[in-house]
Amino acid sequence: MAIPISYNLRSAVARWPAALVSVLGIAGTVGVFVAMLSMARGFQSTLIASGSEGNAMILRAGADAEMVSAIALEEVRIIGDAPEVMRDGRGAPLVSPEVVVVAAFQLRSSGTDANVQVRGVSPSALEVRPSVRVTEGRFFRPGLAELVVGRNAAAIYRGVGLGATIDFGGQAWRVVGIMEAGGSAFDSELWCDAAVLNQVFDRPENIFQSVTARLVSKDRFSEFKDRLTADPRLTVQVERETAYYAKQSRVVTTLIRVLGFLVAAVMAVGAVFGALNTMYSAVAARSREIATMRALGFSRGSVVLSFVVESLLIAGVGGALGCVAVLPLNGFTTGTINWQTFSHLAFAFRVTPGLMLAGLTFALLMGFVGGVFPALRAARMSVARALREL
Repeated sequence: MAIPISYNLRSAVARWPAALVSVLGIAGTVGVFVAMLSMARGFQSTLIASGSEGNAMILRAGADAEMVSAIALEEVRIIGDAPEVMRDGRGAPLVSPEVVVVAAFQLRSSGTDANVQVRGVSPSALEVRPSVRVTEGRFFRPGLAELVVGRNAAAIYRGVGLGATIDFGGQAWRVVGIMEAGGSAFDSELWCDAAVLNQVFDRPENIFQSVTARLVSKDRFSEFKDRLTADPRLTVQVERETAYYAKQSRVVTTLIRVLGFLVAAVMAVGAVFGALNTMYSAVAARSREIATMRALGFSRGSVVLSFVVESLLIAGVGGALGCVAVLPLNGFTTGTINWQTFSHLAFAFRVTPGLMLAGLTFALLMGFVGGVFPALRAARMSVARALREL
């Protein structure tokens, strides 16, 4: 025979001060846990959103990032001639040979410098990446020192608004457009003509760091990859664009998650001790009740289950409170340096249902650990001794 759950509810309410301490401890732990994971998820999602399954990213063989890659113009032409590459209305291949530099811009919030990624692209970059669109102003004109600035970049860096003139690399650049990239890493970048960027930074005119190609179908990627890697004129590696940007998020994402788990683990120890204290106090205060229930025929197992359920109820309330408390962070934009590209990246927290479920599961685990030992103590209590104290 099981002890009704209503008994546990009335007991928790009757001892609400002790229960509240446990609830708040678990809520704080779950809040930190979910917040850190949502930060890692937001950073990862921002970078992955930069890629498209229909695009291929070509780098020099052995390069793990654009900054250490180099591809010659002759190789760009060979890549563009592949039959798997989509053509525009004029029959030109949709490929964008690109170069990347890092320039220092002041953050609006603090006035300190941040490393901002400036990407030199081809005039066909918007056709190669249809998810990127100019929402204000216009796209840059080839051959001119003009910039198109990402939405997040315009919001968080000083002096990069539409119509502004920016000096970097010994050149005055004019901001002619603001682009929207669907919350991807491109929202934190500044785009310009690759040829002009190479010229300003005294780089070889016909050397690029990566090539992004739009394929006629995402299912043709394997054919495209096999064709390029087998061509003796090329020394390249080919990845899906999504896979490339997913790799670029690994270091920071792993760091945030590890720190999040460490902080949550330390806080969880305190929360579990709080739950233990609450439940041990409940056992001590309810020894006569426990003895009476045993005398009425409730088994040891029923008593253990009852106390564990009560601890889980308290933990569940704390977990739900922690998840609700962290919900306002969803969509909140912050920024950090991506240690793989050494550039500043703005991203938004992503509090997903999966993370909230993980938070609740974590809370219930703390509740179980904090409730099972007091429950075993209650089950082992001497019925006769407790009843003599009545």
